[in-house]
Amino acid sequence: MPRTPAPRPSASPALDARVALLRRAAHAEPRLEGVLLYGSWTTGEADAYSDIEAYLFLGEGHADTFDGPGFLRALGRPALAHTNQFGILAVVFEDDLMRGEFHFEEAGAGIAAVEGWQGMVHLPDPDAAVLLDRTGRLTKAAARLTAPLAPEPVESAAHLTGELANWTLMLAHLLARREDARAHNLLHAMVAPLQLKLCRLLRGTTDHWLTPSRAAEEDLPAADLARYTATTAPLEAAAVRAAARASWQWSRELAAEAHGRWGTPVPEALHARIAGLLARD
Repeated sequence: MPRTPAPRPSASPALDARVALLRRAAHAEPRLEGVLLYGSWTTGEADAYSDIEAYLFLGEGHADTFDGPGFLRALGRPALAHTNQFGILAVVFEDDLMRGEFHFEEAGAGIAAVEGWQGMVHLPDPDAAVLLDRTGRLTKAAARLTAPLAPEPVESAAHLTGELANWTLMLAHLLARREDARAHNLLHAMVAPLQLKLCRLLRGTTDHWLTPSRAAEEDLPAADLARYTATTAPLEAAAVRAAARASWQWSRELAAEAHGRWGTPVPEALHARIAGLLARD
């Protein structure tokens, strides 16, 4: 049977209104079996800059023929609608430039997979996140996502320590090759998120584990933010090299802290050799 839970207000009236439009359109579309929201609206963190993100589960035989962009016009006129690099229908609504990400999937396999999202998707209030459920299967699956699963510290710290050594060695090689632009990108896109994850693990602030830079200003101590800031740099040779050295020093300190707390291994000889490579001009 279709479900119509009571609307849940957020800090974004525009997003609330668009969620209401999606709920109404979903209930009016018989080919849809279920609709599940995810993202900041479902965790109570939505604001004026938040997106609307949803999985739309289609009945058998409809997934390949359903006109997703046409259906989403019920939510507002699109300024942009395209399938992004992850196979997700990405939409920008013309009136307020709100972004949307919509997954259209076959209900059988799609809803069955929802239970496996534990640790990746957090739904504190599944009743609010489930906008439509004609069979009850989606509600049952979403109920398993009510609590965030904190990463296991020992295994996670050991993994991150290894990752930081691996990618920082590549960073040192790129700098030695004078590929400054590539090194700059690696430092910020690969190394920094790993450092923030290890830092969050040590500080006990893992609610934003999958996007570790999110709300870092509120979640992490000022001293850690200062260390993170020192790892950033403009694309200028000397600045990138200084940031890389500061980055590796912070990585080594985080790894040592994890070792002291959980006994995770630290390959000291390798760490010293990477430091030596980064010390070169």
